[in-house]
Amino acid sequence: MSELRTSLAGIELANPIVLAAGTCGYVREISDAIRLDQIGAITTKSITVEPREGNAPWRIIDSPAGMLNAIGLANVGLDRFLREKLPDARGLPCRLFGSVAGHCVSEYLSVAAAFDAATEIAAVELNVSCPNTSDGLQFGEHPGALRALLAEVKPCVRSKPLIVKLSPNVGDIVAMAAAAIDGGAQALVVANTFSAMAIDVESRSLRLSRGRGGLSGPGIHPIVVRMVYDIHNSVARDARVPIIALGGVCNWRDAAEFILAGATAVSMGTALFIDPRSPTRVADGLARWVGRQGCRSVAELVGAARA
Repeated sequence: MSELRTSLAGIELANPIVLAAGTCGYVREISDAIRLDQIGAITTKSITVEPREGNAPWRIIDSPAGMLNAIGLANVGLDRFLREKLPDARGLPCRLFGSVAGHCVSEYLSVAAAFDAATEIAAVELNVSCPNTSDGLQFGEHPGALRALLAEVKPCVRSKPLIVKLSPNVGDIVAMAAAAIDGGAQALVVANTFSAMAIDVESRSLRLSRGRGGLSGPGIHPIVVRMVYDIHNSVARDARVPIIALGGVCNWRDAAEFILAGATAVSMGTALFIDPRSPTRVADGLARWVGRQGCRSVAELVGAARA
Protein backbone atom coordinates (compact mmCIF):
# COMPACT_ATOMS: atom_id res chain seq x y z
CA MET A 1 0.00 0.00 0.00
CA SER A 2 1.38 3.43 -0.92
CA GLU A 3 2.43 5.83 1.79
CA LEU A 4 -0.24 8.26 2.99
CA ARG A 5 1.62 9.70 5.95
CA THR A 6 1.42 13.48 5.67
CA SER A 7 3.37 16.35 7.18
CA LEU A 8 1.19 19.42 7.70
CA ALA A 9 2.96 22.50 9.04
CA GLY A 10 5.26 20.23 11.02
CA ILE A 11 2.46 17.98 12.32
CA GLU A 12 2.70 14.34 11.32
CA LEU A 13 -0.62 12.81 10.24
CA ALA A 14 -1.33 9.14 9.58
CA ASN A 15 -3.00 10.18 6.33
CA PRO A 16 -4.27 13.43 4.76
CA ILE A 17 -7.90 13.02 5.86
CA VAL A 18 -9.15 15.68 8.30
CA LEU A 19 -12.69 15.79 9.70
CA ALA A 20 -14.11 19.29 9.45
CA ALA A 21 -15.20 21.48 12.36
CA GLY A 22 -18.80 21.09 13.43
CA THR A 23 -19.40 17.82 11.60
CA CYS A 24 -18.27 15.14 14.05
CA GLY A 25 -18.85 16.50 17.55
CA TYR A 26 -16.26 17.89 19.93
CA VAL A 27 -13.57 15.21 20.05
CA ARG A 28 -14.19 11.50 19.59
CA GLU A 29 -17.96 11.10 19.22
CA ILE A 30 -17.55 9.78 15.69
CA SER A 31 -15.47 6.88 17.00
CA ASP A 32 -18.78 5.00 17.31
CA ALA A 33 -18.70 4.78 13.50
CA ILE A 34 -15.04 4.71 12.45
CA ARG A 35 -11.64 3.83 13.84
CA LEU A 36 -9.85 7.08 14.57
CA ASP A 37 -6.44 5.61 13.83
CA GLN A 38 -7.55 5.43 10.19
CA ILE A 39 -7.81 9.21 9.75
CA GLY A 40 -5.32 12.03 10.07
CA ALA A 41 -7.10 14.52 12.32
CA ILE A 42 -10.36 15.64 13.86
CA THR A 43 -11.30 19.32 14.10
CA THR A 44 -13.37 20.30 17.13
CA LYS A 45 -16.59 22.23 16.88
CA SER A 46 -15.83 25.95 16.71
CA ILE A 47 -15.54 27.06 20.33
CA THR A 48 -16.51 30.52 21.56
CA VAL A 49 -15.83 32.10 24.95
CA GLU A 50 -19.45 31.94 26.06
CA PRO A 51 -21.85 29.04 25.41
CA ARG A 52 -24.06 29.42 22.36
CA GLU A 53 -27.38 27.70 21.69
CA GLY A 54 -27.16 28.57 18.01
CA ASN A 55 -30.00 29.46 15.69
CA ALA A 56 -33.56 28.21 16.05
CA PRO A 57 -34.85 25.40 13.77
CA TRP A 58 -34.88 24.93 10.95
CA ARG A 59 -31.15 25.23 10.82
CA ILE A 60 -30.19 22.31 8.56
CA ILE A 61 -31.98 21.49 5.31
CA ASP A 62 -31.06 19.38 2.32
CA SER A 63 -30.23 20.62 -1.13
CA PRO A 64 -30.11 18.75 -4.47
CA ALA A 65 -26.33 19.22 -4.48
CA GLY A 66 -25.57 19.16 -0.78
CA MET A 67 -26.79 20.77 2.41
CA LEU A 68 -27.61 24.20 3.79
CA ASN A 69 -26.85 24.87 7.42
CA ALA A 70 -27.26 27.80 9.75
CA ILE A 71 -26.26 26.18 13.03
CA GLY A 72 -24.96 29.45 14.44
CA LEU A 73 -21.84 28.19 16.22
CA ALA A 74 -23.75 26.20 18.83
CA ASN A 75 -21.26 25.02 21.47
CA VAL A 76 -20.79 24.63 25.22
CA GLY A 77 -18.36 27.54 25.55
CA LEU A 78 -14.67 27.56 26.40
CA ASP A 79 -14.80 26.69 30.10
CA ARG A 80 -17.05 23.65 29.68
CA PHE A 81 -15.12 22.51 26.61
CA LEU A 82 -11.86 22.51 28.52
CA ARG A 83 -13.42 20.88 31.57
CA GLU A 84 -15.83 18.37 30.03
CA LYS A 85 -14.88 17.71 26.40
CA LEU A 86 -11.13 18.09 26.00
CA PRO A 87 -10.24 15.28 28.45
CA ASP A 88 -11.68 12.88 25.84
CA ALA A 89 -8.69 13.73 23.65
CA ARG A 90 -6.26 11.94 25.94
CA GLY A 91 -5.01 8.89 24.11
CA LEU A 92 -6.67 9.98 20.87
CA PRO A 93 -5.15 7.91 18.03
CA CYS A 94 -5.26 10.83 15.58
CA ARG A 95 -4.47 14.53 15.80
CA LEU A 96 -6.90 17.09 17.21
CA PHE A 97 -7.21 20.59 15.73
CA GLY A 98 -8.98 23.16 17.91
CA SER A 99 -11.39 25.47 16.06
CA VAL A 100 -11.63 29.02 17.44
CA ALA A 101 -14.51 31.43 16.79
CA GLY A 102 -15.52 34.79 18.16
CA HIS A 103 -17.22 38.10 17.47
CA CYS A 104 -14.35 40.34 18.55
CA VAL A 105 -10.58 40.17 18.83
CA SER A 106 -10.61 39.58 22.58
CA GLU A 107 -12.80 36.48 22.19
CA TYR A 108 -10.45 35.00 19.60
CA LEU A 109 -7.52 35.76 21.88
CA SER A 110 -9.06 34.01 24.88
CA VAL A 111 -9.90 30.80 23.04
CA ALA A 112 -6.70 30.70 21.00
CA ALA A 113 -4.51 31.17 24.09
CA ALA A 114 -6.36 28.39 25.92
CA PHE A 115 -5.96 26.05 22.95
CA ASP A 116 -2.28 26.89 22.64
CA ALA A 117 -1.81 25.84 26.26
CA ALA A 118 -3.74 22.57 25.83
CA THR A 119 -1.36 19.70 25.20
CA GLU A 120 -4.16 17.61 23.67
CA ILE A 121 -4.55 20.07 20.76
CA ALA A 122 -2.04 19.81 17.91
CA ALA A 123 -2.98 22.96 15.98
CA VAL A 124 -5.19 26.02 16.38
CA GLU A 125 -7.67 26.75 13.58
CA LEU A 126 -9.17 30.24 13.36
CA ASN A 127 -12.69 30.19 11.94
CA VAL A 128 -12.87 33.70 10.50
CA SER A 129 -15.44 32.71 7.92
CA CYS A 130 -18.63 31.37 9.48
CA PRO A 131 -21.58 32.77 7.46
CA ASN A 132 -24.19 31.67 10.00
CA THR A 133 -24.02 34.52 12.51
CA SER A 134 -24.86 38.15 11.97
CA ASP A 135 -21.23 39.32 12.05
CA GLY A 136 -19.37 36.09 11.34
CA LEU A 137 -17.67 37.39 8.22
CA GLN A 138 -16.21 40.58 9.65
CA PHE A 139 -12.65 39.23 9.75
CA GLY A 140 -12.94 36.91 6.76
CA GLU A 141 -14.16 39.48 4.25
CA HIS A 142 -11.36 42.05 4.25
CA PRO A 143 -7.58 41.48 4.00
CA GLY A 144 -6.86 44.37 6.35
CA ALA A 145 -9.23 43.10 9.02
CA LEU A 146 -7.75 39.61 8.78
CA ARG A 147 -4.19 40.92 9.10
CA ALA A 148 -5.23 42.97 12.14
CA LEU A 149 -6.81 39.94 13.80
CA LEU A 150 -3.76 37.77 13.15
CA ALA A 151 -1.44 40.49 14.48
CA GLU A 152 -3.22 40.06 17.82
CA VAL A 153 -3.74 36.29 17.80
CA LYS A 154 -0.43 35.05 16.38
CA PRO A 155 1.64 36.07 19.43
CA CYS A 156 -0.72 34.01 21.61
CA VAL A 157 -0.21 30.86 19.56
CA ARG A 158 3.44 30.05 20.09
CA SER A 159 3.62 26.32 20.70
CA LYS A 160 1.67 24.95 17.73
CA PRO A 161 0.73 25.80 14.13
CA LEU A 162 -1.88 28.45 13.41
CA ILE A 163 -4.39 27.49 10.70
CA VAL A 164 -6.73 30.04 9.11
CA LYS A 165 -10.05 28.89 7.66
CA LEU A 166 -10.89 31.14 4.72
CA SER A 167 -14.29 32.26 3.50
CA PRO A 168 -15.21 31.66 -0.15
CA ASN A 169 -17.67 34.58 0.02
CA VAL A 170 -15.16 37.19 -1.07
CA GLY A 171 -14.23 38.86 -4.32
CA ASP A 172 -10.62 37.68 -4.29
CA ILE A 173 -9.83 34.64 -2.16
CA VAL A 174 -6.20 34.69 -3.30
CA ALA A 175 -5.85 38.13 -1.70
CA MET A 176 -7.36 36.76 1.52
CA ALA A 177 -4.95 33.82 1.46
CA ALA A 178 -2.04 36.22 0.98
CA ALA A 179 -3.27 38.31 3.93
CA ALA A 180 -3.49 35.20 6.11
CA ILE A 181 0.04 34.15 5.17
CA ASP A 182 1.34 37.67 5.74
CA GLY A 183 -0.26 37.55 9.18
CA GLY A 184 1.55 34.37 10.13
CA ALA A 185 -0.82 31.57 9.12
CA GLN A 186 1.09 28.30 8.88
CA ALA A 187 -1.71 26.48 7.05
CA LEU A 188 -4.95 27.40 5.31
CA VAL A 189 -8.35 25.74 5.13
CA VAL A 190 -9.94 26.41 1.74
CA ALA A 191 -12.82 26.95 2.21
CA ASN A 192 -15.86 27.35 4.41
CA THR A 193 -19.44 27.17 3.13
CA PHE A 194 -20.97 29.43 0.49
CA SER A 195 -23.64 31.91 1.55
CA ALA A 196 -26.96 30.57 0.26
CA MET A 197 -30.73 30.58 0.74
CA ALA A 198 -33.76 28.34 0.15
CA ILE A 199 -37.44 29.34 -0.15
CA ASP A 200 -40.55 27.19 0.36
CA VAL A 201 -42.56 27.88 -2.77
CA GLU A 202 -45.90 26.93 -1.19
CA SER A 203 -45.68 29.00 1.99
CA ARG A 204 -43.39 31.59 0.35
CA SER A 205 -41.26 31.57 3.50
CA LEU A 206 -37.52 31.28 3.89
CA ARG A 207 -36.76 27.69 4.85
CA LEU A 208 -33.91 28.42 7.28
CA SER A 209 -34.93 30.26 10.43
CA ARG A 210 -32.17 32.77 9.93
CA GLY A 211 -32.92 33.10 6.22
CA ARG A 212 -29.39 32.66 4.96
CA GLY A 213 -27.09 29.74 5.59
CA GLY A 214 -24.02 28.03 4.25
CA LEU A 215 -24.09 25.65 1.28
CA SER A 216 -21.78 22.64 1.47
CA GLY A 217 -21.51 19.32 -0.33
CA PRO A 218 -20.80 18.12 -3.88
CA GLY A 219 -22.27 21.22 -5.50
CA ILE A 220 -19.42 23.44 -4.32
CA HIS A 221 -16.58 21.00 -5.03
CA PRO A 222 -15.51 22.23 -8.51
CA ILE A 223 -15.47 25.84 -7.28
CA VAL A 224 -13.24 24.97 -4.35
CA VAL A 225 -10.92 22.96 -6.64
CA ARG A 226 -10.37 26.16 -8.59
CA MET A 227 -9.77 28.15 -5.37
CA VAL A 228 -7.23 25.62 -4.08
CA TYR A 229 -5.44 25.61 -7.43
CA ASP A 230 -5.31 29.42 -7.58
CA ILE A 231 -4.13 29.85 -3.99
CA HIS A 232 -1.51 27.12 -4.27
CA ASN A 233 -0.03 28.44 -7.48
CA SER A 234 -0.30 32.14 -6.62
CA VAL A 235 0.86 32.34 -3.01
CA ALA A 236 0.88 29.16 -0.90
CA ARG A 237 3.40 27.05 -2.82
CA ASP A 238 6.17 29.63 -2.77
CA ALA A 239 5.42 30.49 0.87
CA ARG A 240 5.47 26.76 1.72
CA VAL A 241 2.13 27.08 3.46
CA PRO A 242 0.06 23.89 3.16
CA ILE A 243 -3.61 23.88 2.21
CA ILE A 244 -6.35 21.77 3.77
CA ALA A 245 -8.99 21.57 1.04
CA LEU A 246 -12.61 21.49 2.20
CA GLY A 247 -15.61 21.28 -0.09
CA GLY A 248 -17.79 18.39 -1.18
CA VAL A 249 -15.43 15.45 -0.80
CA CYS A 250 -17.57 12.30 -0.99
CA ASN A 251 -15.12 9.79 -2.48
CA TRP A 252 -11.42 9.28 -3.11
CA ARG A 253 -11.59 10.91 -6.55
CA ASP A 254 -12.77 14.17 -5.00
CA ALA A 255 -9.89 14.01 -2.52
CA ALA A 256 -7.37 13.18 -5.25
CA GLU A 257 -8.56 16.14 -7.29
CA PHE A 258 -7.91 18.47 -4.36
CA ILE A 259 -4.42 17.03 -3.88
CA LEU A 260 -3.56 17.52 -7.53
CA ALA A 261 -4.84 21.11 -7.28
CA GLY A 262 -2.40 21.80 -4.45
CA ALA A 263 -3.87 20.51 -1.18
CA THR A 264 -1.62 18.77 1.32
CA ALA A 265 -4.61 17.50 3.30
CA VAL A 266 -8.30 17.02 2.54
CA SER A 267 -11.13 17.79 4.94
CA MET A 268 -14.51 16.07 4.95
CA GLY A 269 -17.74 17.42 6.42
CA THR A 270 -21.09 16.98 4.70
CA ALA A 271 -20.23 13.41 3.71
CA LEU A 272 -20.14 12.49 7.41
CA PHE A 273 -23.86 13.24 7.69
CA ILE A 274 -24.53 10.82 4.84
CA ASP A 275 -22.12 8.08 5.86
CA PRO A 276 -19.75 8.64 8.81
CA ARG A 277 -17.65 5.70 7.63
CA SER A 278 -16.77 7.39 4.33
CA PRO A 279 -13.39 8.85 5.46
CA THR A 280 -11.83 5.40 5.79
CA ARG A 281 -12.96 4.47 2.27
CA VAL A 282 -11.54 7.72 0.94
CA ALA A 283 -8.20 6.99 2.60
CA ASP A 284 -8.12 3.47 1.16
CA GLY A 285 -8.95 4.77 -2.31
CA LEU A 286 -6.24 7.42 -2.09
CA ALA A 287 -3.65 4.82 -1.18
CA ARG A 288 -4.50 2.71 -4.23
CA TRP A 289 -4.51 5.82 -6.45
CA VAL A 290 -1.06 6.89 -5.26
CA GLY A 291 0.23 3.42 -6.12
CA ARG A 292 -1.31 3.51 -9.60
CA GLN A 293 0.35 6.87 -10.18
CA GLY A 294 3.70 5.22 -9.56
CA CYS A 295 4.41 7.31 -6.48
CA ARG A 296 5.77 6.20 -3.14
CA SER A 297 4.14 9.03 -1.20
CA VAL A 298 1.00 11.12 -1.57
CA ALA A 299 3.17 14.20 -1.09
CA GLU A 300 4.59 13.64 -4.58
CA LEU A 301 1.19 14.42 -6.07
CA VAL A 302 0.46 17.69 -4.25
CA GLY A 303 -0.01 20.39 -6.90
CA ALA A 304 0.81 17.97 -9.73
CA ALA A 305 -2.13 18.94 -11.98
CA ARG A 306 -1.03 19.77 -15.52
CA ALA A 307 -2.63 22.33 -17.82
